[in-house]
Amino acid sequence: MAVIDELIREEATGSLSFGNFMLDSKTKKDGFTYNGDVYKIKTFKEITKLEKNGMFVYESVPGTVVHDFRATDKATNFVVEGTEDSQITLEFEAEKEYKIHVDKVYVGKMKTNLGGKLNISVELEPGKLVDVYIEKM
Repeated sequence: MAVIDELIREEATGSLSFGNFMLDSKTKKDGFTYNGDVYKIKTFKEITKLEKNGMFVYESVPGTVVHDFRATDKATNFVVEGTEDSQITLEFEAEKEYKIHVDKVYVGKMKTNLGGKLNISVELEPGKLVDVYIEKM
Protein backbone atom coordinates (compact mmCIF):
# COMPACT_ATOMS: atom_id res chain seq x y z
CA MET A 1 0.00 0.00 0.00
CA ALA A 2 1.11 3.60 -0.19
CA VAL A 3 0.60 7.08 1.17
CA ILE A 4 -2.68 8.84 0.47
CA ASP A 5 -1.76 11.61 -1.98
CA GLU A 6 -5.15 13.30 -1.59
CA LEU A 7 -4.68 13.05 2.25
CA ILE A 8 -8.08 11.41 2.83
CA ARG A 9 -10.40 9.29 0.69
CA GLU A 10 -13.28 6.86 0.78
CA GLU A 11 -12.37 3.40 -0.49
CA ALA A 12 -14.54 1.27 -2.77
CA THR A 13 -15.20 -0.96 0.26
CA GLY A 14 -16.82 1.97 2.08
CA SER A 15 -13.93 2.38 4.52
CA LEU A 16 -11.82 5.50 5.03
CA SER A 17 -8.08 5.88 4.31
CA PHE A 18 -5.98 8.87 5.33
CA GLY A 19 -2.50 10.21 6.09
CA ASN A 20 0.82 10.84 4.40
CA PHE A 21 4.00 10.38 6.45
CA MET A 22 6.18 11.31 3.46
CA LEU A 23 5.38 15.05 3.67
CA ASP A 24 8.06 17.32 5.16
CA SER A 25 5.65 20.06 6.20
CA LYS A 26 2.22 19.91 7.84
CA THR A 27 -0.53 19.65 5.25
CA LYS A 28 -4.25 19.65 5.95
CA LYS A 29 -7.54 19.09 4.24
CA ASP A 30 -10.81 20.25 5.76
CA GLY A 31 -14.41 19.67 4.75
CA PHE A 32 -14.14 16.06 3.53
CA THR A 33 -17.63 14.52 3.71
CA TYR A 34 -18.00 10.82 4.51
CA ASN A 35 -21.21 9.08 5.64
CA GLY A 36 -22.83 12.41 6.48
CA ASP A 37 -19.94 13.57 8.69
CA VAL A 38 -17.31 16.22 7.98
CA TYR A 39 -13.65 15.24 8.44
CA LYS A 40 -10.44 17.23 8.80
CA ILE A 41 -6.99 15.69 8.35
CA LYS A 42 -3.60 17.13 9.31
CA THR A 43 -0.63 15.04 8.35
CA PHE A 44 3.12 14.97 7.71
CA LYS A 45 6.16 13.00 8.85
CA GLU A 46 5.82 14.06 12.51
CA ILE A 47 2.07 13.61 13.13
CA THR A 48 -1.19 12.44 11.57
CA LYS A 49 -4.42 13.70 13.12
CA LEU A 50 -8.03 13.07 12.10
CA GLU A 51 -11.11 14.92 13.37
CA LYS A 52 -14.78 14.18 12.71
CA ASN A 53 -17.31 17.02 13.06
CA GLY A 54 -14.70 18.97 15.02
CA MET A 55 -14.06 16.11 17.47
CA PHE A 56 -10.86 14.10 17.90
CA VAL A 57 -10.78 10.63 16.26
CA TYR A 58 -7.16 9.53 15.63
CA GLU A 59 -3.62 10.77 16.17
CA SER A 60 -0.25 9.15 15.58
CA VAL A 61 3.24 10.36 16.46
CA PRO A 62 5.18 10.16 14.20
CA GLY A 63 2.89 10.41 11.18
CA THR A 64 1.33 7.33 9.64
CA VAL A 65 -0.93 6.22 6.82
CA VAL A 66 -4.18 4.52 7.82
CA HIS A 67 -5.95 2.21 5.39
CA ASP A 68 -9.47 0.77 5.60
CA PHE A 69 -10.44 2.61 8.81
CA ARG A 70 -13.83 1.46 10.10
CA ALA A 71 -15.43 2.44 13.39
CA THR A 72 -18.70 1.25 14.93
CA ASP A 73 -20.12 1.33 18.46
CA LYS A 74 -18.60 -2.09 19.09
CA ALA A 75 -15.23 -2.07 17.30
CA THR A 76 -12.67 -0.07 15.37
CA ASN A 77 -10.26 -1.63 12.92
CA PHE A 78 -7.68 -0.36 10.45
CA VAL A 79 -4.35 -1.13 8.82
CA VAL A 80 -1.52 1.28 9.63
CA GLU A 81 1.91 1.85 8.13
CA GLY A 82 4.80 4.18 8.87
CA THR A 83 8.56 4.49 8.91
CA GLU A 84 9.09 3.82 12.63
CA ASP A 85 7.27 2.76 15.80
CA SER A 86 4.27 4.98 16.47
CA GLN A 87 2.18 6.07 19.44
CA ILE A 88 -1.48 6.02 18.38
CA THR A 89 -4.27 7.73 20.30
CA LEU A 90 -7.93 7.06 19.54
CA GLU A 91 -11.16 8.52 20.91
CA PHE A 92 -13.69 6.11 22.40
CA GLU A 93 -16.27 6.05 25.16
CA ALA A 94 -14.92 7.31 28.51
CA GLU A 95 -13.89 4.81 31.19
CA LYS A 96 -14.71 1.67 29.20
CA GLU A 97 -12.55 -1.41 28.61
CA TYR A 98 -11.40 -2.46 25.17
CA LYS A 99 -9.64 -5.57 23.83
CA ILE A 100 -6.64 -4.76 21.64
CA HIS A 101 -5.41 -6.97 18.78
CA VAL A 102 -2.33 -6.11 16.72
CA ASP A 103 -1.64 -8.25 13.65
CA LYS A 104 -4.35 -10.68 14.81
CA VAL A 105 -2.57 -11.21 18.15
CA TYR A 106 -4.41 -10.34 21.36
CA VAL A 107 -2.14 -7.92 23.23
CA GLY A 108 -4.41 -7.20 26.19
CA LYS A 109 -7.19 -4.99 27.37
CA MET A 110 -7.09 -1.31 28.21
CA LYS A 111 -9.45 1.14 29.84
CA THR A 112 -10.01 4.58 28.37
CA ASN A 113 -9.40 7.63 30.53
CA LEU A 114 -12.04 10.18 31.62
CA GLY A 115 -11.76 11.86 28.21
CA GLY A 116 -12.22 8.58 26.34
CA LYS A 117 -8.65 8.46 25.00
CA LEU A 118 -6.96 5.13 24.35
CA ASN A 119 -3.20 5.01 23.66
CA ILE A 120 -1.43 2.12 21.97
CA SER A 121 2.09 1.65 20.65
CA VAL A 122 2.57 -0.05 17.30
CA GLU A 123 5.87 -1.36 15.96
CA LEU A 124 6.22 -0.07 12.40
CA GLU A 125 8.92 -0.16 9.77
CA PRO A 126 9.00 0.87 6.11
CA GLY A 127 6.89 -1.40 3.93
CA LYS A 128 5.27 -3.22 6.86
CA LEU A 129 1.48 -3.10 7.26
CA VAL A 130 0.07 -3.64 10.74
CA ASP A 131 -3.55 -4.63 11.35
CA VAL A 132 -5.17 -3.07 14.45
CA TYR A 133 -8.49 -4.25 15.88
CA ILE A 134 -10.01 -2.69 19.01
CA GLU A 135 -13.19 -4.18 20.44
CA LYS A 136 -15.38 -2.79 23.21
CA MET A 137 -15.88 -5.24 26.07
